[in-house]
Amino acid sequence: MKFNDLVDLSIGSLWRIKLRAALTITGVVIAIATFVAMLSFAAGNQRWVENAYTELGLLTRINVTPKEKTPADSVEAAILDRRALRTLSTLPGVRMAYPYVEFEVTASAADTQVTTEVRAISLEVMRIKPFSTMVGGVVFSSEDAREAVVTGEFLKKIGVKDGERLVGEKIVISTRVSSIDSALAGVVGDPEAEMADIFGRVAFDSLANPGYRGRVLRRELGDRMSRFVDGLLNHQVTVADTLTVIAVGNKIDQYQVPVSPVIVPEGIARRFSSSGVGVTNDPANLLTALESGTIFSPGGADDSRGFPRVTLETEPQASHAAIIDSVEALGFKAFSFAEEFKQVQRFFIYYYFGLGVIGLIALATASLGIANTMIMSITERRREIGILKSLGADEKEIQLAFLVESGTIGAVGAAVGILFGWVGTRIVAAVLKIIMQRQEMPVFDPFTLPVWLVFLALAFGIAVSMAAGLYPASRAARVDPVEALRGD
Repeated sequence: MKFNDLVDLSIGSLWRIKLRAALTITGVVIAIATFVAMLSFAAGNQRWVENAYTELGLLTRINVTPKEKTPADSVEAAILDRRALRTLSTLPGVRMAYPYVEFEVTASAADTQVTTEVRAISLEVMRIKPFSTMVGGVVFSSEDAREAVVTGEFLKKIGVKDGERLVGEKIVISTRVSSIDSALAGVVGDPEAEMADIFGRVAFDSLANPGYRGRVLRRELGDRMSRFVDGLLNHQVTVADTLTVIAVGNKIDQYQVPVSPVIVPEGIARRFSSSGVGVTNDPANLLTALESGTIFSPGGADDSRGFPRVTLETEPQASHAAIIDSVEALGFKAFSFAEEFKQVQRFFIYYYFGLGVIGLIALATASLGIANTMIMSITERRREIGILKSLGADEKEIQLAFLVESGTIGAVGAAVGILFGWVGTRIVAAVLKIIMQRQEMPVFDPFTLPVWLVFLALAFGIAVSMAAGLYPASRAARVDPVEALRGD
């Protein structure tokens, strides 16, 4: 028999048992729809992650942070300061190195005043991802421009829903900085009053005693140091600047990338830091600056203690492993997003496997229905099998006829199941997007139906169905035509 004859024979046989065939195909439809939905969910999440890495330029980025010193370390931890930044920028394969500079300010906009964080970046950095993605290519007019970019987080803080109306508006940022003038004024005080106070406390006739001189000196130095610290921490001056909002960035919020609520040019941050020594009201900050001996140096204490993070933009073909080795040789820690992405890809292999197994279990259950239908069909068609054999059909042709019949069940069920699976994912995706919006979560489509999944589902549906028909087909091929016709 030709293949066309086998297909016609199988379709005719299934048509005669329409109800039973429909129920069997329904089982395959449900199994394939489940299989497609499961793998579609994995593919959708993988696509979202890959888009995030690509759109934000993470595959060419390495984050460098200082190593934490442990009690077992005998050498001082390397400081991630300006000198280290210059060294990192010259490493082979590194295209650019820029620091993470953020400080707290009070911002006033839309008749609302809030406390928020400001990130300072250069013009060069603003042209790369994710910043270029966030602002759609808008760039500060200069390094010293009194301009700012605000994000969705800042809009929430000031209670503004339509961020576009802020573009072109003014935003006033201010912060309190420690001043050497106020610190020294606290030390010196009123000279006449200070001298009178000293004469009142010091017993001059006892200064010949070395022990007494030491106690007086320690007491006076301690008092002056206490006044110096009090002047730095508690007598800060306010520095303010008025900026123009040039863009509102919201696009990368869907990837939950941490971006400061306000972004300003580097020149603005330098103006703020040059107004004081950069010491906040954190005593640890002051102690670090005092220990390093750079509290009076340009740039303030923040430069003396270094940056919390430096980002390296690498060449597309650069070896991240080699760059990481160089960074670690300098005494820093390095984190490569490209290496993390490889781990994510490995995770999705297991993710696909786990979800695929669930779908295959449903398909295996449906295969039992196929086997049952085919076995019952053999019993009902013994006479037909006997006639075919008496007309010259051999066992292989009989077996092939039943395999084609089971394969037809699988093909029809798989085709309809793929359609139902896709429709089901569209409905679930629409519901999930509504929930994401209401919960203010990142909104994305968690499902996708790639071409390879369509062919895979169709192939699995046919293959499992034919596997389920192997035993019934083999049993049909062994039917004795004489016994079959005699029984009739």
